[in-house]
Amino acid sequence: MKDINTKLMKAVEQMPAFPKSVHQVLKLAGDISCSQKDLVEVIKKDPVFTLKILRLVNSAYFGLSRDITSINHASVYLGLNTLKNVALGLAAVGAIPKSTADRMDMGGFWLHSLATATTTQMLGLKLGVSRDDSTDYFAAGLLHDIGKIVFALYMPDEYEAASAMASKPGVALHECELEVLGATHADIGALLAEKWNLPINLHDAIAYHHSVGVGHSSQLLDCLFSANQIVKKLSFGVAGDFEIAPLPQSVQDRFSMDIDGMIASLSSLDEEVDRARVFIKLGEAE
Repeated sequence: MKDINTKLMKAVEQMPAFPKSVHQVLKLAGDISCSQKDLVEVIKKDPVFTLKILRLVNSAYFGLSRDITSINHASVYLGLNTLKNVALGLAAVGAIPKSTADRMDMGGFWLHSLATATTTQMLGLKLGVSRDDSTDYFAAGLLHDIGKIVFALYMPDEYEAASAMASKPGVALHECELEVLGATHADIGALLAEKWNLPINLHDAIAYHHSVGVGHSSQLLDCLFSANQIVKKLSFGVAGDFEIAPLPQSVQDRFSMDIDGMIASLSSLDEEVDRARVFIKLGEAE
């Protein structure tokens, strides 16, 4: 076990760090006494990042009725938590090395992640989460599978073997990873979340997104788990396997419906996912 942990930590350490400005944003946003002015001042010190945020805020994703020309205006229109998650999402996408595309289908990976993010957020809104707080749900969905990238980059042979095993029907990728690598993408994703100093709710979403119903539960986790299965059932992108896990009874009780009922209630999902693609486009831009 010690050897496995050492190997995982070594892989995580090779991942790029977040920009200093984003670390400061996350630190400030986690401080209950933080003001929007403090947050804005940190973001403004990074002009490239400021431009990316403004482009995202002015995209069809937010659909605002007027152009936002400054981070000050953006913070007023969006709210502190949404601004934090916009910065977080763009930084996470930007931190993925370009060489990852040689190891895995990044288009398929990001489409699965974006669709899961969008679905998690929509389910959160259905449960009464505020628009500002629902961006935590989007961030959780966007980053839930981030550990797959660490495996693909820094433990490629083992991950390829696990992926090959998971291509067969009736087999879950995270179980194959455990067998071949001694850990799952959720495990190594949680270590990366620690390296990046992500908020605790996001760390836990990444760590436990396959563990709902077996000791881990929260409203955010239930939404993320459900979204992951819905997106796989609807074949958005590449999840790494074809196994759709049954929703625990506690999750069905929370929503008062089964997975087919949830899908039926998400009639605008295609359009919402399409709008969210701008996250990847701007995040990847130099």
